[in-house]
Amino acid sequence: MTVARAIALSLVSLGLTHGLAAQGTPAATKFKIRVENISKGEVLKLSNSKSAPFVSAPVLWVIHTGANPIFTGGQVDAGKGLEALAETGNPGPLAKSLTGAPRVVSVGADDHPIGANEGGPITPGQAYELEVTAAPGQYLSTAWMFGQSNDLFYSNDRPIALFAGDKPVSGEMTAQLTLWDAGTEVNEEPGLGPNQGPRQASPAAGVQEKNAIAHVQDRYTYPKTGAVLRLTITPDTKAMSSK
Repeated sequence: MTVARAIALSLVSLGLTHGLAAQGTPAATKFKIRVENISKGEVLKLSNSKSAPFVSAPVLWVIHTGANPIFTGGQVDAGKGLEALAETGNPGPLAKSLTGAPRVVSVGADDHPIGANEGGPITPGQAYELEVTAAPGQYLSTAWMFGQSNDLFYSNDRPIALFAGDKPVSGEMTAQLTLWDAGTEVNEEPGLGPNQGPRQASPAAGVQEKNAIAHVQDRYTYPKTGAVLRLTITPDTKAMSSK
């Protein structure tokens, strides 16, 4: 079974392929969240003089109040599913553990690239589109694996505000994303390491470690986030105008 197929089955079993419905309120607004792989060709330049494409794994999203419920920077992984997301790209276990957690309004995941016939990561030029519902005072947090890594993932440094007062926000939010290291597996050269998602013999392959979650900082070079990813938020203006 391929990693992509295993992820798809996990999401279906949890009812998370299209997310769970948010708790409705009269002021709730629907938003489209678009995550795009805007890289072109093979942007990872490897030490063996070859190159590899940038690949982005399925996206976990959470609508919540308060701090980012997915993880806490500076602390060791809590063992609720972030390791699976960061090491294998599978958001299912983490989505399951976040469902019903304090301050979590709704949680979901999407592994289906736009126009694709089946689930999987997004390669250069592909995108995911997620639909969420939120009310004023609620925030968006996301996480997904940097596919050519051992345990690196993208997430927002701070919760992404979906409202300015009572007005829904709109626009590109890529600047709020940062590349994080889950601290659960020793890093290898991105795009070349034998224990990384596309090449590992099993999901548990790799040298385990137990470091605090932090912004990635090692001897390797990574593409600038804004050069490979675009995160855009668009409120459903048609639904708003019909209220």
